[in-house]
Amino acid sequence: MSTTTAATTQNLTGEYTVDPSHSRIGFVARHAMVTKVRGSFNDFAGTGFFDTADPAKSHLEVVIQAASIDTRNADRDGHLRSNDFFDMEAYPEVRFASTSIEPVDAATYRVTGDLTIKGVAKPVTIDFDYAGSAVDPFGNLRVGLEGSVVVNRKDWGVNWNAALEAGGVLVSEKVTLEFEVSAIKNA
Repeated sequence: MSTTTAATTQNLTGEYTVDPSHSRIGFVARHAMVTKVRGSFNDFAGTGFFDTADPAKSHLEVVIQAASIDTRNADRDGHLRSNDFFDMEAYPEVRFASTSIEPVDAATYRVTGDLTIKGVAKPVTIDFDYAGSAVDPFGNLRVGLEGSVVVNRKDWGVNWNAALEAGGVLVSEKVTLEFEVSAIKNA
C-alpha cells in the first residue's frame, strides 16, 4: 500500500464513488440539554468528480436513505422516522449536491451545496480535511475526507420537541453532521 503525498496529487483528478462500507455519515444532537446522542445513516451512496488543477470544476452528490437512521435505540429510531422528525414515508431520501468546491489551504476544501431534507433544500458549507490517499491491496486508489457542520434542524422543518420541567428542551435545535469518507477512484 502506498500513500500519496501532496507532490503527487495530480493523479487524483477523476471520477469517484463513495465506499459506504468504509465511510460514515453521522450526526450528534444534545438530549435533555445534558448529554449527546450520536447516530448515523447506514445506507447511502455518493459520487463525484475531483479536479486537482481546478477544484472549481469538482462536484459531488450524496443520497442517503433516511430509513437507515441508526441511534442504537429502536424506539428512538422509530420516532425519528415518524412525521415528528423526518417523515420518512413521504420523504425517503436526504440529498446533498455540491454547488461549489474551493481550496481553503493545502489540506482543506470548502464544499458548498444544497442539503435537502423533507423536500426542503437549504445551502450548507462544509470544510473537508483531506486525510490522504492510498492504493489498497486490490489496486484501487482511495482518498479520505473528513468534515462536519452544525445546522439548525428547524431550517428543514424538523421541528418536534418537548419542554423539560427544569427548563430547556428534550432535543437540541442544533445538530452536528459528520462525514468520514473513503472514496474510490473509478477505473
